[in-house]
Amino acid sequence: MHSDTPSLAGSGERAADGRSAPSPGISREEACFWIRSTSQELPRLLDRASELRNQFKPGVITYSRKVFLPLTNLCRDYCGYCRFRRDPGEPGAHTMTPEEVLEVAGAGEALGCREALFSLGDKPELIFPEMRETLGRLGYRSTLHYLEAMCELVLRKTRLLPHPNPGLMSAEWIRRLAQVSPSLGLMLETSNPALLAPGAAHDRAPDKLPSKRLRTIEEAGKQGVPFTTGVLVGIGESAEDRVDGLLAIRDLNRRYGHIQEVIIQNFRAKKEIPMRDWPEPGRAEMLRTIAVARLLMPDVNLQAPPNLSGPDYEELLDAGINDWGGISPLTPDFINPERSWPHLEELERRTNAKGLELRQRLPVYPEFVERVALRPSLLAERLASAADPDRYAGNTA
Repeated sequence: MHSDTPSLAGSGERAADGRSAPSPGISREEACFWIRSTSQELPRLLDRASELRNQFKPGVITYSRKVFLPLTNLCRDYCGYCRFRRDPGEPGAHTMTPEEVLEVAGAGEALGCREALFSLGDKPELIFPEMRETLGRLGYRSTLHYLEAMCELVLRKTRLLPHPNPGLMSAEWIRRLAQVSPSLGLMLETSNPALLAPGAAHDRAPDKLPSKRLRTIEEAGKQGVPFTTGVLVGIGESAEDRVDGLLAIRDLNRRYGHIQEVIIQNFRAKKEIPMRDWPEPGRAEMLRTIAVARLLMPDVNLQAPPNLSGPDYEELLDAGINDWGGISPLTPDFINPERSWPHLEELERRTNAKGLELRQRLPVYPEFVERVALRPSLLAERLASAADPDRYAGNTA
């Protein structure tokens, strides 16, 4: 080991006396070193990340069996990497009806799903009169009002628990959506506002300003709402930007303790997007980023999507993840439709091959179930009936 290589003892590496104590995570300086570590240093980094994962959630890797509900793919943001969004009148532009929502949710329930993942464009009615007309026909004033109603519909009519990802939210909308869903989500994506510059990934995407997204994540923390967030790797940010994004998430979690999951998601090029010729992050780059995230946040659930990582996705386990995210036996990944979910039997086989047990969780992680269940409501009743004694997903037969 080079004499200038930072020690990993502060992140869970056993010290000279053999002890390994819990740690608040490595420093920014250490993280910036390890996220650029060499191929010779990578195995040591991965070993420490795996050790921390095993201390945090020994022997268990989780996933959420879900249905993917693209409530509307109209969106006012134009991100350079997005294939999901549409303008009104474009081929594939669609807003789901309540009947369609229930049909998909019911079919997923029959297949053992317990999560209804709602994905949608950010407030499309603000720039598209066609969306305002659609909402008017459905009887709602805004996309968020419609989302709230659909979450409640799924909650009342099925055994699924909603998990909405609606974009930026005010304090009022966080409060309202938390009454009909046990957890909420918003990807930070990046800490670097320069990605909103002309020609950059977030050009023409004003809702992707990092300060706005951090404000939403913080407001969820103030209200104690279990929250999923994360970073997007390979959209023009530097390795140091990734560290700073992870540190921003860590700082909010230290303050409020509400970050239930951090996603490390890799950019994948698609022929239909403006960034079609953009280079994708490589295997080692992803492993280093995931491992550094684990070293920065030893006691936070860490996820990376297996369908975005090629045929050898089980390598992600070596970098310290403890969750595979949402996997659907019914619906495609509408954000990355060209990337099929792995079959659950194969996912379990590969997880077991690493000496780990695969367990189905709910859209809210076991350690966050109690804070939601304590609030008397239909949501609390549904959550109590969905959870087993260990607060994972109960009987899904």
